[in-house]
Amino acid sequence: MNIVEALHKEAEKLNRQLTAVKGAIEALNGAPKSAAPQARSVVPNHSNGRRTMSAAVRARISQKAKARWAKIRAEQSKSKAGK
Repeated sequence: MNIVEALHKEAEKLNRQLTAVKGAIEALNGAPKSAAPQARSVVPNHSNGRRTMSAAVRARISQKAKARWAKIRAEQSKSKAGK
């Protein structure tokens, strides 16, 4: 690969990044989408476009939720016992 080819590849990469940045700015400003397709910055893991969580993150969220509900139930039983 010569230097000219490398520079052309770098220019293409920078153009894709510029398109993504412009799309993000337009989205933040609430501007209507242009007719030109925008580069996607995040590739979804599934065909439906939803992101997935790792098993560790799901376990951590589950543990926090269970602790939160245990605390709520303990407070409720404490208030019922005090009546």
